[in-house]
Amino acid sequence: MKVLVVEDEPRMQALLERGMSEAGYSVRAVGDGHDAVVLTGVEAFDVIVLDVMLPGLDGFEVVRLLRKREDWTPVLMLTARDAVADRVAGLDGGADDYLVKPFAFSELLGRLRALLRRGAPARPAVLCCGPVRLDPATHVVTCQDELVELSAREFALLEFFMRCPNQVMSRTTLIEHVWDYNYDGFSNVVDVYVKYLRDKIDRVYALDFIQTVRGAGYRLTCPPE
Repeated sequence: MKVLVVEDEPRMQALLERGMSEAGYSVRAVGDGHDAVVLTGVEAFDVIVLDVMLPGLDGFEVVRLLRKREDWTPVLMLTARDAVADRVAGLDGGADDYLVKPFAFSELLGRLRALLRRGAPARPAVLCCGPVRLDPATHVVTCQDELVELSAREFALLEFFMRCPNQVMSRTTLIEHVWDYNYDGFSNVVDVYVKYLRDKIDRVYALDFIQTVRGAGYRLTCPPE
C-alpha cells in the first residue's frame, strides 16, 4: 500500500516515514501543501496522511483542492489543534478521519488500516432542483450555471432542503437538522436564513424556489424531471 505523508516538521516526518515503512507501507513524504497537490496529480496513493499546519497551503486547503479535482483518496488529517471547530472544518472539507497530536503510533496505524479497508469514498452525488445545482463535495452552488456565494449555514440549509424536495419542513425540523436540537439562539433564525437564500436565489433569478406554507413551515419546490 502506498502512503503519502505531508508533514513539514522534519522529526515528525522522519518518524512517520520510518514507522509506516516498518509496518510494510510504501511511503512518500513531502513538506508543504503545494508539493502535496502537485505530487498527487502525477502519482496515485492509497491513503494520505496530512498535517494541518503546513507552509504554503494548509491542510484544509490541500484537501479542498484534492476534492475539487475529484481526487477521492482517503485522507487522515494530523494536527496539534484539538478544538472541535478545527476537527469539523477538516471533515467538512473532505477529510475522512482526524487524529490529534500527540498520538500513539499504533492508533495511527489502526486508523490507516480502517481507511484502507473502506477504500476511496464515492463522490457525493450533485443535488439538482430546476436550474439550481448543489455539489456537497466541493460546497459549490450554481443557478443557471452562475456561481451562488453562500455562507456555511446557508449552504447547510439549502442542502437539507434539496435532499427533501417538495416536502414541508417545520421550523423545528430545520433547526434540529441544520443547527442543533438544543439550539438556543434567536427564535426566528430559520426565517432569517430562508430570507438570505431567497435574496440570493429567488430574487436574483426570478424563481419561486422556497415557498412559505402558512402555519407549517417551508417547502423547496422542484419541478418534475
